[in-house]
Amino acid sequence: MAQLSLHTPLGDLTLSEEDGALVSVDEGWGRDQTPTPLLLRARDLLNAYFDGEKVDFSTLPVSPPFGTAYQRKVWEALRRIPHGQTRRYGEIAQEVGGTARSVGQAVAANPVLLLIPCHRVVAAQGMGGYSGFNGVEDKQRLLELEKGL
Repeated sequence: MAQLSLHTPLGDLTLSEEDGALVSVDEGWGRDQTPTPLLLRARDLLNAYFDGEKVDFSTLPVSPPFGTAYQRKVWEALRRIPHGQTRRYGEIAQEVGGTARSVGQAVAANPVLLLIPCHRVVAAQGMGGYSGFNGVEDKQRLLELEKGL
C-alpha cells in the first residue's frame, strides 16, 4: 500500500492508496512515503483546501477497504455534499434510508477523513459529533474554513 503524508493546520495526515484508489486518510505521519500520481494529486488538493480554496474532493477515486453496504451508501451521499454546505443527519437518512442515528454511526466509521466529508453533516440542533482530529472544535474549524470565515 502506497502512502504519502502531509502537514495540515489540524495535524499531520497520511493518505493511503491501494489499487488506484484512496483507501484511508489517517491522523499522524506515516513511516513509508511513496509519492504516486494519485497521492500527489490528493495532497495538492488538501493543501489547496487548507489554503482556503474551494476544492471538489469527489473527483478523487475513493474506495474504503471496509464498510457495510449501508455505510457505503451513507459515505457516497456525503461525497455529494458540496464544499461549504452542510446536511443534517436526518436529511441523509431520508436520502439513503435508515435513521439519523444510523447515519451518525456510519459517519463515525468513515475511514477517509475529509475526502469523504463527514464534517459536513450536522445535527438538527447544533453541530453533532465528530470523531476526527480534536472532535467538534475541529469540525467547526473545517466548516468555517469552507465558508471563508
